[in-house]
Amino acid sequence: MAVTGSTVLTAAAASGVVAFWPATAASQSAASPPTAATQVANSAKLDGAGTLAPQVQTSKVMSALRQDQSNALVAQLAAARQAARRKREAARRAAAELAADQAAQEQAQQQQQQQQSQAAPPPAPAPSGSAQQIAMGMLGSYGWSSSQFSCLDSLWNQESGWNVYATNTTSGAYGIPQALPGSKMASAGADWQTDAATQIRWGLSYIKSLYGSPCGAWGHEEADGWY
Repeated sequence: MAVTGSTVLTAAAASGVVAFWPATAASQSAASPPTAATQVANSAKLDGAGTLAPQVQTSKVMSALRQDQSNALVAQLAAARQAARRKREAARRAAAELAADQAAQEQAQQQQQQQQSQAAPPPAPAPSGSAQQIAMGMLGSYGWSSSQFSCLDSLWNQESGWNVYATNTTSGAYGIPQALPGSKMASAGADWQTDAATQIRWGLSYIKSLYGSPCGAWGHEEADGWY
């Protein structure tokens, strides 16, 4: 038996192959690779280093992304509401400032009008009486004495007879001073067609600008038949 065994061992050694019988089934199972079921089960657990498995990590990341997006949306809405509030406040301030400016301007205008009304002399009373009386009352405002009235009276007696509505059908001259055309007297007043004072005021200004005085105008009338 010893020889036989030695022969067998020697033969095996000579061939270079030594066979070892596995000790137990447990050692055989430990050496085999893990199954797919084991990998799936382990994926939901912590690994050896104590970190989360890939599926859990992905879920956490997605949850964090959704939270970030929600926070960003809330921040945007808050910023938009704040901007709208600032805009409304700016509009209210601008409206208040405009109203204050307008009130100040109105007050200033009222004060100015009051000052002007207090400083301005009362309007002169409208001339009254006959056309001749009105003319006599106006002589002094043109720098003439009452002695000029006789020349004026002769002049306008000959021209129009002191008639407010006197019309020269040939030339178109109109009114007491026989203005040609009559519409020239509108510079003295809008009522030039019917008001004696307006016509006289225009006629005296005309005489002063061309002849210097009623007597100067009357001298021209006597010499040339017109003035």
